[in-house]
Amino acid sequence: MGATVQETNPVWYGENYRYLMGAIASIHYYLDCYIGLKNGQDLKPVEPPPIPNWSGVPPALVTLSDRFGLSEFEQNILLLCVGRALHPQFRELYAIAQDHPDCTYPTFHLALNLLPDPHWQAFTPDAPLRRWQLLHLASGEDITHSRLQIDEGILHYLMGEPYRDSLLAGVIEPYQAQTLPLPPSHSALAEDLKGILAQPGASVQLCGSDPEQAAAIAQQLSQSLGRSATAHSSATAHSSATAHSSATAHLSLYGLKASALPTDLAAVKQLVSRWQRWATLAPSLLLIEQDSNATHTAALHLFLQTIPGGAIVATPERLTVPHCTIPPFDLPRLGYGEQLHLWEAALGEQAQGLNGQLQGLVAQFNLSAATIQAASQVSGLEASPQEYAHRLWDFCRNQARPKIEHLAQRMETLATWDELILPPREKGILRAIAAQVQQRAKVYEEWGFGRKGQRGLGISALFAGPSGTGKTMAAEVIAREFRLDLYRIDLSAVSSKYIGETEKNLRQIFDAAEAGGAVLLFDEADALFGKRTQVKDSHDRHANLEVSYLLQRMEAYQGLAILTTNLKDSLDEAFLRRLRFIINFPFPNQESRGEIWRHIFPIAMPSQNLNYQLLGQLDVAGGNIRSIAMNAAFLAAHGGEPVQMKHILEGAKAEYLKLGRSLTPAEIMGWIDPD
Repeated sequence: MGATVQETNPVWYGENYRYLMGAIASIHYYLDCYIGLKNGQDLKPVEPPPIPNWSGVPPALVTLSDRFGLSEFEQNILLLCVGRALHPQFRELYAIAQDHPDCTYPTFHLALNLLPDPHWQAFTPDAPLRRWQLLHLASGEDITHSRLQIDEGILHYLMGEPYRDSLLAGVIEPYQAQTLPLPPSHSALAEDLKGILAQPGASVQLCGSDPEQAAAIAQQLSQSLGRSATAHSSATAHSSATAHSSATAHLSLYGLKASALPTDLAAVKQLVSRWQRWATLAPSLLLIEQDSNATHTAALHLFLQTIPGGAIVATPERLTVPHCTIPPFDLPRLGYGEQLHLWEAALGEQAQGLNGQLQGLVAQFNLSAATIQAASQVSGLEASPQEYAHRLWDFCRNQARPKIEHLAQRMETLATWDELILPPREKGILRAIAAQVQQRAKVYEEWGFGRKGQRGLGISALFAGPSGTGKTMAAEVIAREFRLDLYRIDLSAVSSKYIGETEKNLRQIFDAAEAGGAVLLFDEADALFGKRTQVKDSHDRHANLEVSYLLQRMEAYQGLAILTTNLKDSLDEAFLRRLRFIINFPFPNQESRGEIWRHIFPIAMPSQNLNYQLLGQLDVAGGNIRSIAMNAAFLAAHGGEPVQMKHILEGAKAEYLKLGRSLTPAEIMGWIDPD
């Protein structure tokens, strides 16, 4: 971890070096006088040589002494250590002054006898030298005779080099400059936070699910707070060999991930101390990112309780820290208009060539400003508008893909409308669902329904019917139609007997999926949404709360949420009324089963004399038909033959055996020629 060099200033660098060497020369003078006194020489008046003046930015030694409140005696003790590190004669002089050839280092005892205006308080643990670890005390001796050594980072700082701290490296790191402008809603939030963070010892929480946008707000705050501080003070902090003018001064922004904190609480306190030293020398703003699954809660609490302020905690949810008040602010999601403006600014002239498709992309994906800027780099100059729009869409879908693999399964979407065999009424309802997904941007944004409130904007549907009747395939068809990801969530696995765990799992799913509007398929809905019983105890009451929570999230979800059930009659009527679409997937009749057989086999598969009308006699659902077709294909491949009715017959026998049923003569009538 090191300070960032913005511009080299050889004038300041030379003045800083001459000032430091002049200060060390005064220590050399004190040593000469002390050694002369020990040798019986007459004392001369203690008048060290004058230290050179400076112009503009103060030397590092002056800034350090001012920021840590060092007395002249404490500053000279620090210079005793610097002199040993830089001056070739100091080791020998220390040995002579202390009458011991091995004592080639400074001690507090020597400082008490050597330097003017000594005071014992300088040696206490709470005094600046030891509290801020400006120097280190060797163990094994009493305090006055222990070896003193300058901290390496402080030595580099005094020499005018970028200040580094090895203890903070890998834990607290600098953020790269954010060049993107903030959208209006985030700029307004930054102004509110600025007034609070300008107060000494203040920190804030930024609650939301987008760390990139939190970092952009923190970057603007670091710049505006720095300008504000400069306007009230003529002193400019020195953090490297640079010239910081009052017009461009700003706080440096650093980041800390809560998961990187040490678990040992003593190590956390040491880290806090070093960060305080850092922030005192180079005024900084710290952005702390807390993952929702962070296990370092105790370490994070201790860190927040002991830092002096100047921190922004980016957290998915509001954080309660014992004995510490950190006011929370919600990070608003970018609205449609703000995202559209960011897209148009990022794409420039290319936005005009998308022929109105940009509006649909903006309505579908909720992305950060940084991701939108990255999308502008997607190649498209040589492509047609349609191809370029597809490239942008795929890029956004990949960027917004939710990380919910531990709670959901992402499914391949290969099924098409032609393969989905349903009665006209049910297929018409599916077409209506697809139309609403397609026209959301126009209805919600252009026509203004979205400005009436988020409740009820979610497109929710219930697919009810026996197993294997095409419920999952229908979800695949819609997801494929609009090039969206499809996630299957098993509600029986998401549900938990522990109070609050089910809502936590559901919240993770919806929060992660919001950015990309993925199609969410909640399978086995009756596992959670059975008829609500009379409340007899706290568990019954909480089960009803789980149902209400999921319904609320579905109503506000920007994408399509689908529930499937094999037992529609077991669902509560109040629950059904809150769904926008309900589709009953009937058990296919013989004609429909024949059509399913016609579309079940791939084009590349060799076949011979297949009669789809006769195959439709099998009284099974589409899922079973697929299993039978697969079994038949393997039998034919093993025999080196094209798929024939005899292979399907054997596959059907195996499937019926699995179902615990027997083939009836009517189902296989006419399949195989008796000859």
